[in-house]
Amino acid sequence: MTLLPLPCSKIQDFSLPNSTWNSEMLQLYKHYNSLCEVETEGGEKEGQWKKIPGYNRLLKYATGGVYLSKIIQSKARLFTRNINEPGAGFEYVLFVNREEQKCVGIWQCGHLLEGPPGHVHGGAIATMIDTVTGCVASLTGAVMTANLNINYRSPIQLGTTVVIETVVEKIEGRKKFILCKVTSPDGTKLHTDATALFLSIDINKLLLGR
Repeated sequence: MTLLPLPCSKIQDFSLPNSTWNSEMLQLYKHYNSLCEVETEGGEKEGQWKKIPGYNRLLKYATGGVYLSKIIQSKARLFTRNINEPGAGFEYVLFVNREEQKCVGIWQCGHLLEGPPGHVHGGAIATMIDTVTGCVASLTGAVMTANLNINYRSPIQLGTTVVIETVVEKIEGRKKFILCKVTSPDGTKLHTDATALFLSIDINKLLLGR
């Protein structure tokens, strides 16, 4: 089994700034990116926060998988990274803080994610909540979603940027309980809040279809 990232020049990080990012997206990216390195008297060192590369695959190739052929695996893409047009779909970047067990997602909502006229589809919001809560839940090992409980408080306009903040509430055996909220960049408007439950899994059993 070969997991990304791999030392290959063809692998693209889709979470780096591009020409479609608005000013709020860029400002938030610069803020959290600055937390990844801190200045000390002896120079710069790694901070508590770390940017997660935004590849369009989690697995490049898995040997022994019985549920996907090699052809299908070669064409598979992450759901949130399968729109080729920059800025049209899920334009986002993730930052994690392992010590505090937190993950922050900065998401600019593309025009292909429409639900209500001019606003983001609830399923797209749920997808991003699953993505960011799953990221923080997987800091200590592979997980799968068991439950998402989402409260939609205020619609999100297409083209705007929101902040998705998640934190591990508690861990009970295989169960990881996550808290999440989706807000405007300045935190004054709550768009969505949610709770999530993830279960730790054996990734090798998953790939073998067991």
